[in-house]
Amino acid sequence: MPTFEFQPILDAHPHDTPYRLITADHVSTVEAAGRSFVTVEAAEASRASPREAMRDIAHFLRPGHLAQLKKILDDPEASGNDRFVALDLLKNAGIAAGGILPMCQDTGTAIVMGKKGQFVITGGGDEEAIARGVYETYATSNLRYSQLAALVDVQGGQHRRQPAGADRALRDQRATSTSSCSWPRAGLGQQELPLSRDQEPAQPAEPDGLPRAKVRSLGTAACPPYHLAVVIGGTSAEYALKTAKLASARYLDELPGEGNKLGRGFRDRSLEADVLAMTQRIGVGAQFGGKYFCHDVRVIRLPRHGASCPVGIAVSCSADRQCLGKITRGGVWIEQLERDPARYLPEPDPQELGGAVVKIDLTRPMAEVRAELSRHPIKTRLSLTGPLIVARDIAHAKLKERLDRGEGLPST
Repeated sequence: MPTFEFQPILDAHPHDTPYRLITADHVSTVEAAGRSFVTVEAAEASRASPREAMRDIAHFLRPGHLAQLKKILDDPEASGNDRFVALDLLKNAGIAAGGILPMCQDTGTAIVMGKKGQFVITGGGDEEAIARGVYETYATSNLRYSQLAALVDVQGGQHRRQPAGADRALRDQRATSTSSCSWPRAGLGQQELPLSRDQEPAQPAEPDGLPRAKVRSLGTAACPPYHLAVVIGGTSAEYALKTAKLASARYLDELPGEGNKLGRGFRDRSLEADVLAMTQRIGVGAQFGGKYFCHDVRVIRLPRHGASCPVGIAVSCSADRQCLGKITRGGVWIEQLERDPARYLPEPDPQELGGAVVKIDLTRPMAEVRAELSRHPIKTRLSLTGPLIVARDIAHAKLKERLDRGEGLPST
């Protein structure tokens, strides 16, 4: 019989993440059975972390993300549309940092994934405490509830407003802390695409294979520039998708750069460079023309069954809302996000933004508006004046159904 050797599939090293202290209360230590345990008042401490995290990520961004936006402005290869989008996103970050309006109107579904050390005692109720912390943020801030309850025959607004998807796992370590990663999943801001095929996809020699068609199909609906994650392999399609979500949040950045015979997952940095180059060539750009469809790419390779290869693709959108947190014997902590995004703003030269702006008067007959729009390519920047109805895709479809039936648009 061969010797058993255990290998974690995702063997990531600790993150070099700056944290800020939320509170030193509600956490203490106790000695028992010759060991030291951290005791956490879940109703308070486990509630404080997501409450603060969800508020922060609605208004603040990671410094690295803001630096990538500034990089677009400094890149001579960036298109006029690339630079226009990057500059507007930086301005938007400055407005959101005021703490009143969130950086994105779709504040999505709160998702919290956590790990609890085996020497941490909470007394239970962690999921409820996490959900309550999220609820308190959505109930007291300018954040939109986007939930639909699963009802019989009909979907209705969620009565209790904003639920949280909380995934709390036991850390299989001798740990005396808990850790978490929080983010809101907007309607299109995070996408996971389950794929499978019976042969190894996207070898380094052919990076324009499977990922190209699927990545391009993301289009601009999820608001690029994206942080793109591709996971190749996995013990199941579900595991591949979960890994893709974590990778898109840059939670797995510290994975090793190569695998081993025991099947550990690793970052394929060579393929990451190839896929990033591919996204720059497809021409979609930040919005309709350019180089910056993606800020960066993560490619994670996982062990898999010999007869199948699940592939997961996930993106984090331009409202890159991610936040790490932890509870230790020292208190409750969350990731320190950038409080002064204005320092990334350049002194812009309007001439460098490129391309003429076409003015459209929406009070003109729609036939004339359509005729004017038809004269310009999709990537043309527009200045719209007049009444405008803004809605999500499904709402537009319902409005068109009303018009087709001759019912007109609703007045309220």
